[in-house]
Amino acid sequence: MSGPPVSIGCAVVLTPGAAGPPDSGVITTILQSAVTAGGLPLATVGSICQMVNSLSGVPYPLPIGPIGSSDVLIAGQALVRLGDQIPSGPGVLAILGPPAAPYVLDTGAP
Repeated sequence: MSGPPVSIGCAVVLTPGAAGPPDSGVITTILQSAVTAGGLPLATVGSICQMVNSLSGVPYPLPIGPIGSSDVLIAGQALVRLGDQIPSGPGVLAILGPPAAPYVLDTGAP
């Protein structure tokens, strides 16, 4: 899926979650600092999401899985975009937004 890049604070949902029902969270750590938009580093695969277990309320970290943009690499890692569905941990991580740079659009395949 094509879309604009995302950054720290982007909302995400993992389906199924760690205990079954979907877990929600946000991107909190981006490991690259080479490329920014609006002063924020752009998320790549391997960035860390802080998730919250929907049943117990316990927070846990989740790295974004290995699949992102096929056209844009930053420091050897694929760019993560609004609308991406990325296999991560026990399920599929949906990238909800907001975008870091709505004026930038990556049209590469996932």
